[in-house]
Amino acid sequence: MLWILDTDHISLFQRGNSTVIRKIQSIEPKEVAVTIVSYEEQLRGWLKVISRSSSDFDQLIFGYGKLNEALDFYRTKTVLDFDAAASIQFQQLLRQKVRTGTQDLRIAAIALSTGGIVVTRNQRDFQRVPGLRIEDWSI
Repeated sequence: MLWILDTDHISLFQRGNSTVIRKIQSIEPKEVAVTIVSYEEQLRGWLKVISRSSSDFDQLIFGYGKLNEALDFYRTKTVLDFDAAASIQFQQLLRQKVRTGTQDLRIAAIALSTGGIVVTRNQRDFQRVPGLRIEDWSI
């Protein structure tokens, strides 16, 4: 079984959510993965904080600290790529006119191409993707 953490669950884990942490720790590390799309989302967020805080040094320190924490987190996880198989799935979802955000659709495509289950609180968007298995570990 491959459990793929969506960006929201990664953030919960990083913020110390005990429910999510316990669930992740109860599963073999090799069965828990993240996607390059989530990495991109988090990187963009912290880079935005950094770029907006050029004269606010406390905010700059905070932004760089969080960027480094994200780097440390992703170094310890299997990061699934948006590869040719995911691209094919993504294109099929676009042709089917699945109505969800592009980043979520990319994560879904990676999950479909690897046979993984997306772990997310975003049931509303991910349940629109045909054949995608989802679960919420925050409850």
